[in-house]
Amino acid sequence: MRTVLESVSCGDLTAVYRRDADTGVVELVLTPTGHADAIVRDDCAAEPLVQAKVIGDDYPFGFSQGRTMRNATTVTQHMTYGEPQVTSDPATGSVAVTTRVADDRGWHYEHVLTMTPASRAAEIRTSVINDSAEPVTFEMLSSFTLGSLSPYATGFDPENLTLHRLRSTWSAEGRVLSQPLEDLELEPSWQKYSANSVRFGSIGSFPVREWVPFVAVTDRRAGVTWAAATTHASSWQIEAYRRDDGLSLSGGIADREFGQWTHVVRPGERFDAPYAVVTAVDGGVDEAAQAVANVRKDLNVPSSEDHLPVIFNEFCSTWGCPSERSVIEQLDAVKALGVEYFVIDAGWFDDQAFEAASRFGKWEVSKTAFPNGMKPVVDRIHEAGLKAGIWFEFEIAGREEPDCFNKAAWLLKRDGLPITSGNRRWWDMRNPEVQEYLAHKVIDFLRDNGFDYMKVDYNDTIGIGCETPGDPDASLGEGLYDQIQASQAFFRRIRAELPDLMIEICASGGHRLVQSFMKIGAMASFSDAHECDYIPVVAANMHRMILPRQSQIWAVVREEAPADKLYYQICSGLLGRLCFSGDANGFAGRKNDIIREGVAFYHEAAPVIDRGETHWYGPHLGSYSRPTGWQAIVRDGEADTAADSRTLVVLHTFHDAPATITVPVKDAAGAAVSIVRTFHRDGLTVTLDDGMLTVSGLADFDGVAVLLATK
Repeated sequence: MRTVLESVSCGDLTAVYRRDADTGVVELVLTPTGHADAIVRDDCAAEPLVQAKVIGDDYPFGFSQGRTMRNATTVTQHMTYGEPQVTSDPATGSVAVTTRVADDRGWHYEHVLTMTPASRAAEIRTSVINDSAEPVTFEMLSSFTLGSLSPYATGFDPENLTLHRLRSTWSAEGRVLSQPLEDLELEPSWQKYSANSVRFGSIGSFPVREWVPFVAVTDRRAGVTWAAATTHASSWQIEAYRRDDGLSLSGGIADREFGQWTHVVRPGERFDAPYAVVTAVDGGVDEAAQAVANVRKDLNVPSSEDHLPVIFNEFCSTWGCPSERSVIEQLDAVKALGVEYFVIDAGWFDDQAFEAASRFGKWEVSKTAFPNGMKPVVDRIHEAGLKAGIWFEFEIAGREEPDCFNKAAWLLKRDGLPITSGNRRWWDMRNPEVQEYLAHKVIDFLRDNGFDYMKVDYNDTIGIGCETPGDPDASLGEGLYDQIQASQAFFRRIRAELPDLMIEICASGGHRLVQSFMKIGAMASFSDAHECDYIPVVAANMHRMILPRQSQIWAVVREEAPADKLYYQICSGLLGRLCFSGDANGFAGRKNDIIREGVAFYHEAAPVIDRGETHWYGPHLGSYSRPTGWQAIVRDGEADTAADSRTLVVLHTFHDAPATITVPVKDAAGAAVSIVRTFHRDGLTVTLDDGMLTVSGLADFDGVAVLLATK
């Protein structure tokens, strides 16, 4: 039997806290507010607010070791749950629920759930405070837990729940993988003994590699989806777990089994697990993912970002060999196109090939490529009416800078040796001397040369972790976590000292697209798939991972390419922040006209790109290397914003596409919808009839954009 202790609502999200009469466990059940009265499940084990494992406690049974550390005796024998305490802020409408969970050996956990009208998702923060006289070593501590799924049914409820994850690899980020629980063998055994778990995550300093730190579960009969995301940028894990009729979710830092993590909490100390974002929505994985990806309330960017300026990045022009001459030649070609940022990418410090990644660390301007230094070049960019950007990968030391590469006291180590991957080693960002060195090499350089924008790249992963100087007993996983926390602290220092600087997050494209970094940067590189046919597919995937206003998508202009290809490329850019690159000589003639038309369309559509909800249409896409069929993205503008009553439709065709495609567009309570503006090649027909948008005359690899308005 479960007793409801608190039921707290904020907007469409309700958090229900229930105590199990037999065990005393307090669990959190999230639900869309309209479904709160439908919660009935009480025939499964209650999911504790905190999952933890302390060294010395018994490991869980049920064939668990090597598969899960959940429900060890740390949880099942030592935790006592207090009453949830609710506080609210009338000024913001936010509400917080704090629950104390005590361990009978003298420490306690603090579980805080916060909801705000500014977000459709809640945040969970879990901490442990050691009030005892002895140190406690954890080998697992959750950031979030959710249980009793689905709460709207009792019994086994077969073939109803679907688990959603997002796969991710280099240049093919964010593919949705949806699987029935039965296909994952997440069914209780006949005796309900075996602990069935799907534990997944990413190990290293690429938090978005193989998997995105996200999970969702859909109750198909109820039409409700729960979703959760971890937010830190080092090794993480998420688990879907089932021993009985209820499904549980949990996640946080990758534990000792999965990510070589342990952490000692000494007497009087507190450890805060990285926060998680959770939600429950009416709808499917698309709606739930967009809810947890929304970091808008935490954005802190200059006012110049309000209209989502267009960017030009010269990397696909010079491929890592920029020069004063190339920048000036490109300026003349792009300054009249409506671009507002000109970014000098990698190679400005290297007289040889940037791709060797060997000249990192000293960050001295190439005297061959930039004989007059960088300041005159920045001045020329400013004189052209543009803002100037520069590329860094400042967390790295390169092999051909021996003063950096061999400075062992400043480098990350494993087994007592500097961690080396190819031509890269990593600065120990926890070292104050490293921080001060980089403050001079990066912050002073940006300030002295007048840069307005910095693209920060990160092109390899540390792996399982690193040692902690002065603490030989610290785990590799903890060293990794602390290293990335120190890196992010340096990012925040840059923001503090250069508050008007725009920061773009990049990690071999999309390997750092997590909330802790998206709160630091104004934009992120969506991927490295800059000239691939499937650009719009990955660009649309990003809507489930980050805000479109932060997703920088490149349209690479090639002199030899047909002009009509630009419609496909620019329409891809309309799925986020439009960025151009490519051949300087390609920005001329008819291509110039198409680009100017596309930029004008982008500016008119920018409010919807900025604020809206995205819907996907089209057949299932199998191969990214040879995509077939079509994709239509319909983005409805958010009410009570500049995007209100506006809808952006972006359509792309691939191989073997139909000649005519129809998609539904939203109309508000029968109000008339009209076409405001279109962007497509000649020969296509766009019509709107009774809430259905039809495009005819299509061929393979067409791009079409339509802006609609409701009267």
